[in-house]
Amino acid sequence: MTVSYTAEVATCKTFGCFWKLLIRWRASIYKIIWLDLLAFLCSFYLMAFLYRNGLREQDKPIFEDIVMYCNSYGNLIPLSFVLGFYVAIIVDRWWSQYITVPWPDPLAVYVSALVRGQDEHGRLMRRTIMRYMCLALTMVLSMISPVIKRRFPTYDQLIEVGLLNANEANIIKAMDVKFPKHPKYWMPIIWASSIVTRARKEGRIWDDFSLKSMIDELNKFRSGCNMLIHYDTISVPLVYTQVVTLAVYMYFMAAVFGHQWIDRDTPRGKFSNLVNYYFPLFSTLEFFFFMGWLKVAETLICPFGDDDDDFELNWLIDRNIQVSYLIVDEMHNDHPQLLKDQYWDEVFPNELPYLVEAERAEHPEASTARLGLTKTPLVPFVRKSSESLEPDWTDFDDEDEGTELRIRFARDYFRWSHSSSISHFSEQSRSLDLAEEEGELPSGFSSKDDFDRLKAERHQERVNRQIQHAALTLELIKGELESASRSGSRTSSRSGSRKSSKSGSGSSHSARKEAEVQTVKSYTNKMNKKEKDKEGEK
Repeated sequence: MTVSYTAEVATCKTFGCFWKLLIRWRASIYKIIWLDLLAFLCSFYLMAFLYRNGLREQDKPIFEDIVMYCNSYGNLIPLSFVLGFYVAIIVDRWWSQYITVPWPDPLAVYVSALVRGQDEHGRLMRRTIMRYMCLALTMVLSMISPVIKRRFPTYDQLIEVGLLNANEANIIKAMDVKFPKHPKYWMPIIWASSIVTRARKEGRIWDDFSLKSMIDELNKFRSGCNMLIHYDTISVPLVYTQVVTLAVYMYFMAAVFGHQWIDRDTPRGKFSNLVNYYFPLFSTLEFFFFMGWLKVAETLICPFGDDDDDFELNWLIDRNIQVSYLIVDEMHNDHPQLLKDQYWDEVFPNELPYLVEAERAEHPEASTARLGLTKTPLVPFVRKSSESLEPDWTDFDDEDEGTELRIRFARDYFRWSHSSSISHFSEQSRSLDLAEEEGELPSGFSSKDDFDRLKAERHQERVNRQIQHAALTLELIKGELESASRSGSRTSSRSGSRKSSKSGSGSSHSARKEAEVQTVKSYTNKMNKKEKDKEGEK
């Protein structure tokens, strides 16, 4: 089972809290790396003994050239990048596999709440549904975990622990004979769904929505089991694992030679360090870090084995069957007596009591609660010069002298013409606006801010605009009709038929056109046409 040390690092003190973890042995780096480190040190000292005592003087330069070559090119291996990225993938995959393991607790709550009946048949239904779910998970774990496979190698062991009955085992074996290539972990889930459907038909499940909720939870459980199978069959690409393993071992194989002490003078003197003559200190630390990194990946790549940090699946199986039966049977439709809580009259407690009053914590505050804000200095107001061409709309100094603020809306004055269906703006409106701006209004106009008068004027303006829009629409319709009549007359003149009717219709059309009310646009077009005709005659 995964080694937990959360309680020991819950509070960080002066020199940290990880130091106490370095003396542990179970699931530690010392336990998984000591054999590899021993092999590395033995190889290192063997090469050192060979160089100092085993080689002749004429052979030592060859060994020294090998040491210098390995030291120069050994660091070209991108070990940190390759190994770090690989371990990040493995750790993420390790945690994803744990959260994928399905738990029967949510389904047990659904079954206990929705499958009604205090009789023996209802109790049998609830217990059988949960037994089938635990059986399905156990069958999946026996396929992916060597630990569970050793505990349940055959169906007989499942019958012995009570997860499977003899007749159910015979059905699964018969299916294995017919379809030997596919695992049968989903068969207990199908049996559980059939029992749920039967409970709905018998009225033990009150509505279809409750049935759907239970079926969805069954499918969710099946999805988790299926995902565990996928994690087992689809591993991290083999080529990536090979690259990382070869990089680590080749690097330290080169370090066995490249970190040796040799009796040769160099410009920087790095090969004559006396520390490596006795013990390769930093080579050992480097081996701890990189090889320990690789061992972490080897430990976590399959968390269903026998390693110290692997998941405790045997405990999981025992716990699931016990808790499932407890929820759907022992606690079914059972709860303590309903009593008033001690804060019934107060509605809610102002402060809850503490065993040690000094440990009472302060209420958390927002991050800007005590933020000191500097006051923005006020900028003094500077009046604009009277020589400015633009009016100063912010000068309110004369308000106390009796002047009033006037609100003036634009007025539209227009007259009606007998020769046009649209109104024309008169020059009187311009003169009135100019006179009002100068302060000289004619009789009949008051300078008093009368809101009712302004409201009436605005209403009249809206009515006038609607009349103008209606007149323009009528003019457009007349223009379309005239163009359509002209195109029809031209077509008839080309065909050469109805010549007499053409002259009659033309005269009647011209008379009708003169009798119609002309708009500003039609009158303007007519005058332009007359001017063009006069210019043509000249």
